[in-house]
Amino acid sequence: MISASARLPKALLTAACMVAASAANATLPIQQWQTTSGARVLFVETHDLPMLDLAVDFPAGASRDAADKSGAASLTLGLMRTGTEALGEDEISERLANVGADMSGRFDMDRAGYGLRTLSSARERDEALGLLMAVLQKPTFPQQNFEREQQRTLAGLREGETKPEVLADREFRHLLYGGHPYSLRGSGQVETVAKLRREDVVDFYRQHFTAGDAVVSIIGDLTRSEAGAIAEQLTAGLSRRSRPLPALPPVARLETGQTSRIGHPATQAHILIGQPGIKRLDPDYFPLFLGNYVLGGGGFSSRLNEEIRQKRGYAYSTYSSFNPLAQEGPFQIAVQTKKEQAEEALKVAQDTLARFVAEGPTQQELDAAKQNIIGGFPLRLDSNKKIQDYLSVIGFYRLPLTYLDDFPAQIERVTLEQVKEAWRRRVHPERMVTVIVAGAESR
Repeated sequence: MISASARLPKALLTAACMVAASAANATLPIQQWQTTSGARVLFVETHDLPMLDLAVDFPAGASRDAADKSGAASLTLGLMRTGTEALGEDEISERLANVGADMSGRFDMDRAGYGLRTLSSARERDEALGLLMAVLQKPTFPQQNFEREQQRTLAGLREGETKPEVLADREFRHLLYGGHPYSLRGSGQVETVAKLRREDVVDFYRQHFTAGDAVVSIIGDLTRSEAGAIAEQLTAGLSRRSRPLPALPPVARLETGQTSRIGHPATQAHILIGQPGIKRLDPDYFPLFLGNYVLGGGGFSSRLNEEIRQKRGYAYSTYSSFNPLAQEGPFQIAVQTKKEQAEEALKVAQDTLARFVAEGPTQQELDAAKQNIIGGFPLRLDSNKKIQDYLSVIGFYRLPLTYLDDFPAQIERVTLEQVKEAWRRRVHPERMVTVIVAGAESR
């Protein structure tokens, strides 16, 4: 498929970069409303480029799978693009290429949907939007395509079972979340995907791709009235839900630590350490985010990298991260090292974390983290596509419309004591899940 950017003249692309860089420093006037079908819409109007970026997202991520049908969500999203009532898979791709548009699926634990980038001129825009509307509203899930994608998924899953990083992630999620939906892998399991039938993905589509659950995020060369008409067009033909989709269950906190060692012949050991972290709109988000930058989120300047890589040479890189979701997403530390150094690297990571939780960062470390985060913030908004991604997050998780404008100030006002207190209260090294894929297996 030919992307829109591939068809744009070089001069236009250069202009796009310059415009986006300047726009990143300006206040984003986000408009929000509901369509007549109940979908939420977030829109930023900008006429700097003749481009349109949009997405339609639904609460249809991996966490919405039934445990015995894990993988249905991912398979459903992929199959929507392979055939509609009027168009086959190849024709969809050909028509997108003819107008220089790019359509791509979006999938994570909470969300699933489709994004579109197109020129804003009427012919190209209308053709691209018509294709997106057909994919969203009129997928037919052809049996032969279902069987092809099912076999492709199974082949990928079987290959993944030979990779240490996949084994580590699967075990980590299992120990972290138990029977919670966040324990489910995005692509499913071999045993569950093999049992899926076409009717399962049709049923998943009907239950989760509904108008009232949709979030439409739009940025580009449009007026408010044009954006409103597009949002109505994309959602009017979706099915309606008679009752709200149930919320995901709360995540149980870990009461004790647990370690799992999985044998693997690879020369590199994969280590994951973590616990359930935070959800969106958590009041401790900014103190935890800032502290994590010092611990392991700040690249080569982080404590984990200094202790594990620079001082001891145990790994080329290591990191820590929070992944906030609708419920508590994982906090994790990841280390890759030589198999024979796995135990030493693990101990250093654990000791570094324990010391950080007990003592917190220094004022100098915190000031440097603030400077780097705030100074780099414009790069998070230096393209319409990046802004559109944020619009989707703001809409889906119901964040304040001023979230992006407020972000630097929120970072700046966090104090050292707030960081220390939040980490002591929320992060528990003694109750962490630890997974090591290397050497002999033991649990």
